[in-house]
Amino acid sequence: PAQNGKASAAFAPAQTGKASTALNAAFDSEIGAASAELGCWDPLGFVTNGDQARFDRLRAVELKHGRIAMLATWGYATTWSGARFPGCEDVAAGHQAVFSGPEFLVPVLLTAGFLEISWKQKEGSFPGDFSASPWPVGFGPYARNEADMIDLRTRELNNGRAA
Repeated sequence: PAQNGKASAAFAPAQTGKASTALNAAFDSEIGAASAELGCWDPLGFVTNGDQARFDRLRAVELKHGRIAMLATWGYATTWSGARFPGCEDVAAGHQAVFSGPEFLVPVLLTAGFLEISWKQKEGSFPGDFSASPWPVGFGPYARNEADMIDLRTRELNNGRAA
């Protein structure tokens, strides 16, 4: 039995509410907010002043890194299945490929550098829209309307965070 109700208070459900503050509320409605209840999750206070340009820059970087992480996850799983590019049949799978020798790391770094230079953000568009590049990257025929575009952008952001 609880003594004066103290023990039972430890197991009572916590009060919940929206965790947004005036500091990060400017971005609560952005795509990829942690949830409707949490709003914009910014524990280190990178956008507490509500600077839209800084938020857009950080979002574009988050999307780019998420895309790289998704490709890396896919590549990791693919090499474990035994698939290899021609000429790379002797490269180890997974993390061991990094230690196979610098001759295998150089093409990866050159490709990353090429993509960094060639993919350009479309002016006036949402962060991560690289359709201004010579090789556009986008959702193409999958986004039939604005609701589809928001859904696909949210999925991409969350999958990148998971990868």
